[in-house]
Amino acid sequence: MASITDMTVVVRGGGDLATGVIQKFHRSGFKVVILETGQPLAIRRTVSLCSAVYEGRYQVEDLTARKITDSTQCPAIWSNGEIPLLVDPAGQSLTSLRPTILVDVIIAKKNLGTNRKMAPVTIALGPGFSAPQDVNVVIETMRGHQLGRLIFEGAALPNTGVPGILGGKSRERVVHSPAAGVVKHVHHIGDRVRAGEVIFYVDSTPVLSPLDGTLRGLIQEGLTIPQGLKAADVDPRPKETVDFLTISDKARALGGAALEAALFELGKQREIEV
Repeated sequence: MASITDMTVVVRGGGDLATGVIQKFHRSGFKVVILETGQPLAIRRTVSLCSAVYEGRYQVEDLTARKITDSTQCPAIWSNGEIPLLVDPAGQSLTSLRPTILVDVIIAKKNLGTNRKMAPVTIALGPGFSAPQDVNVVIETMRGHQLGRLIFEGAALPNTGVPGILGGKSRERVVHSPAAGVVKHVHHIGDRVRAGEVIFYVDSTPVLSPLDGTLRGLIQEGLTIPQGLKAADVDPRPKETVDFLTISDKARALGGAALEAALFELGKQREIEV
């Protein structure tokens, strides 16, 4: 029977919630690999390991992701205590990686191709998946009493489209691009901004802050984005209470749920040493 240190966990997605999942598996001794797109659209980039796609190497808390070009480079990255990140949105590397566990944390609100044939244990976070048809376990991502619940039969709650409340604000704090074009920053994550102040441009179109607050999320500069894309997040709480550098409570909770789901399924399948 295999031990945890022999098992590969593939995590589809490297955004802020995925980073919380990755931390739990990495700290538990699993060999983790991140599969990402060539242009991640995460706005909470300072707490998202997918930033390694743009930077080559990126650190969040005690985690360091390093971009690689081929799955054969994974052992060298693991031996250095780091997490390999491969641009492979279709999962073509799964044949060579042969993961024991696959976790979909793309948070696309729909299934982009994850299925039970991808690994002995498959887990998906959020709406768009049904257990046990698509994956072994679905995890609830909506804030509230059910957050982190393991679903063995059925699906997560449907997406409401309503962001969580911060400082009494929900939809008001999220900025969607008013035009299509190339992103050019004026402010950076962590900056204090005022309502009506320009925070970035899309081509020549200025994008204004909807309220006073701290810029908690901002899409990568240089990307060509469509009109209507979620591109920034302004936190109205006092700046000293806004943490934009560490993994969120929600991401940590979901990470723990994903680890629980994996261990539960492995126990059922008797693939892990007790």
